[in-house]
Amino acid sequence: MVSYLGPPIFAAFVWWFSTGAVLLLVGSVGRSELLRAVCAGGMVTIALCGLSVTANDTSVGAAYMAFSCIIFLWGAQEIAFLSGWLTGPRAEPCPPDAKGFARFSYALQAIIYHEICLLACGAVVVWVTLGAENEVGRWTYLALWVLRQSAKINLFLGVPVTNDELMPDAVQFLKTYFARKPVSAFFPISVTAATAVLVVMIQRIVEVADTPFEVVGLTLVSTLFALGVVEHWFMLLPLPAITLWSWGIRPGFSPESIIMEQNPSTIAAASVHAAPTQISETPAGAEARTAAGPQLVVVPTARNDEAPKARSSCARQRLEDQFRQTFLEQHPRSGLASARVGIAAEPAATINGRTS
Repeated sequence: MVSYLGPPIFAAFVWWFSTGAVLLLVGSVGRSELLRAVCAGGMVTIALCGLSVTANDTSVGAAYMAFSCIIFLWGAQEIAFLSGWLTGPRAEPCPPDAKGFARFSYALQAIIYHEICLLACGAVVVWVTLGAENEVGRWTYLALWVLRQSAKINLFLGVPVTNDELMPDAVQFLKTYFARKPVSAFFPISVTAATAVLVVMIQRIVEVADTPFEVVGLTLVSTLFALGVVEHWFMLLPLPAITLWSWGIRPGFSPESIIMEQNPSTIAAASVHAAPTQISETPAGAEARTAAGPQLVVVPTARNDEAPKARSSCARQRLEDQFRQTFLEQHPRSGLASARVGIAAEPAATINGRTS
């Protein structure tokens, strides 16, 4: 029973955790180029050494290790790709008027280096495991490569949900090569073909696999393949893909933070580092102020170079609290009370010389 239940749980966890870990490394804690390079290089070294060690080992542990080594190798390539190191010679958005073969050519130029790297790593995996008894690593890499190519083609031809919010800043330009529209004819063909392959693999687990090693190896690869099919359905259905890896998204990622990033003037208007506000009153607005009740219009100004520092998920609330506290310290209640008493004799509030 463990041979049948353990591999699916392990493969699903590795698929989920490795994806989130790569996003976290690239998007937040991995802001240092050197740190990401060291992590990627270490993962490649561990993967190739592990594959060579387990090449002729047919134990259950060797199957798990070979599978994990391929995940490490694939993760290293994802780090290089999502960091923008290994994309293509055309690292810029797709022209809006590009169509047909021109659009395909631009898209290929944007990712050609990554495609060559995937093929080169695949050749190394085949070379290390050639003639070996443990083929789990080879089949795992092949499954990942086939599913990745299918996903890229579907994103290029068009799908309703692209899930491009998971892409780090370094490769944001690739979103312009995605087509958000009803699925093309390639989507049902690719999903049907992948499902048929999955059925064949499950059938081999039940009918052909004799040893625990074969059961575990085939189950690991088939589970990963099934998860790849599920990822294809993420492109069609509004499934919570981002929720699965929300812990791997860079800090401050939220609808509110996106609005603040797109509207830096909002942050500037609320910055606590604003210049002191000048408040005066003129007789012209005394009656209107008395009828409407105490009102105060404050328009602080902030230096443009300090505005980006206030961006975070709770920036707006924090800035409002700090500004309110600063204002109360500068204008105690006694001053406000005396202002209310003699408000008929005092001028209306103006900001920087402008009548409110």
